[in-house]
Amino acid sequence: MDATRFKKMFLPCHRKLYGLALRLLENEDDAQDLLQEAYLKLWDRREALDAISNPEAFCTTLVRNMCLDLLRSGRYVRSLQRVELTDALALAEPDNTEARDDAQMVQTLIDGLPPQQRRVIRLRDVLGCPYEEIESATGLSAVNIRVLLSRARKKIREEFFKRRDYEKRRD
Repeated sequence: MDATRFKKMFLPCHRKLYGLALRLLENEDDAQDLLQEAYLKLWDRREALDAISNPEAFCTTLVRNMCLDLLRSGRYVRSLQRVELTDALALAEPDNTEARDDAQMVQTLIDGLPPQQRRVIRLRDVLGCPYEEIESATGLSAVNIRVLLSRARKKIREEFFKRRDYEKRRD
């Protein structure tokens, strides 16, 4: 397959693919990078692509799977979480140390959760992923996800108020 045929076959899908990546990753730069990687994968396998009857469906599945793989990687979620927490702390007023301390305490509490609870609460409450995407990313059922979220939120809430009350009594 030559470059002209490749472009005619796959570039008309670009907007849809970018929209999908952006919706799943919620980050423009990451969506663009992922789409670039998808095009490289397609180009590397261009000789086998002539057999594809529906290039749009093929590309959509490829991009979706690449996004979910990226979301499943703990390293990606951790790096994204650090950036968002840093941004949130920067937005707090400089003289509002209590809000910054509370945000740091919540982050510490999330970091202390068991791995599955930590992953689910970050995907749902930090990244805002819908339950269907969390199911796909983790392999858990919707019921399990809700149970893990409930337990994680309860643990964070209880520990947060216990620590905050302790600090107030100490002052």
